[in-house]
Formats: sequence, C-alpha cells, structure tokens
Amino acid sequence: MDIIGSRKFLEIAGDRTHELPPLLVADLALSARRLEKVLTMAAELVESEALIPLTTVICRDEIDLERRRYELALQFSEQYLGLKTHWKWGDSVLEWIRQCETTFEFRAELRALLRPDVWPHAGRASFITLLQDKHIDTGGVDLHKAIGLRLAFRQLPPLGYCSDQFLIYLNNSVANSAFDTWAGMSPDPISCLPPERFDVHVVRM
Repeated sequence: MDIIGSRKFLEIAGDRTHELPPLLVADLALSARRLEKVLTMAAELVESEALIPLTTVICRDEIDLERRRYELALQFSEQYLGLKTHWKWGDSVLEWIRQCETTFEFRAELRALLRPDVWPHAGRASFITLLQDKHIDTGGVDLHKAIGLRLAFRQLPPLGYCSDQFLIYLNNSVANSAFDTWAGMSPDPISCLPPERFDVHVVRM
C-alpha cells in the first residue's frame, strides 16, 4: 500500500493500465414541451402550497401577483431540473460501479482489491474518488450529491411529489447524509485506487 500525503493507495501488481467500462450518462437535454410541463407542475406546486400569503394577494395588483407566482414557479423548475440532473448522474455512476465490480472479478490482478463482504456496490467510495482524481467532466454535477440522491430515491419522484421545502432547503442535506452513510460502509483501512493505473471514459448517450 502506497501512502502519499494523507492518502493511502492500493498497490496493483505489474505496470499495466486497466481499461474500465465506460461511464454512460444519458442525454439530459429536455424538449421545449417537457420544459413547459415542468414549469406547469411548478406553478401547480406554488398554488397548492399557498406560498404567497393572503395579505400579499389583497395588497398587490393581479399583474404583480402573477409575476411573483411565475418567478416562484421558475425557481422551483430550476431546482427540480438540477435535482434531476444530479439523480441521473448518480444512477449512471452506480451502474458504472456495478460494471467495474464485474471487471475486477474477471481480472486476477484486480480481484483481491475489492472486499467481498460488501455487495453489490455499497461502500465503494473509492470509485467516486477515482472519478475525481481522473478529473472527469461532470458539467458542474457534485458527485457526492448525485450518488446521495440516487441512494435516497430508487426512482426520482415527480415534481408534484416534492415539497417546496425539499426543493429549496432539504435536498442537499438529504443527499449529503445518504452519501456519507454509504461511504462510511467502506471497512477500514480505506484506500484509493491509483488513478494512473486506470483509464475511464465518459460517454454521453
């Protein structure tokens, strides 16, 4: 085991660079029709949660009221689309980890690196660290949050199921807590995969 600074890296026999399965990320672009649907659902959330106080309705004219409703709906739409982007990345990364586990199982020099007591992917935080060490372009997606959201939600809930409190205040804390718990399942000693020994490619589908 190599120790560099405060980090420990696993030693891998030989000098071969190992090609890992590609990280397949779905195209996240939305059609204009889909974007309109999200905005409509966000507007319904604003109405159902009664987010604009009654005193505001009485004191302000209708045009200003509609503007405030639209701004809130737009804010919720942006929050939800960011949530969706992170969740999809998390889903892609967890599937990639499963494929990496299979790759490790079929290669004698890698098989012993993964402990068999954690299955199928819990505690494999070393793979997330590897992606970060390889400087994988995520387009601004926080991998910890992405993994945490995917762990919290097997399927991303529709916007109509999300509260305004979750969208604005809670989703980060839920995601980070889920990731920290998952990462903490790695038994000690926690060691990193040496990035120079692995090739990782992102394929956007």
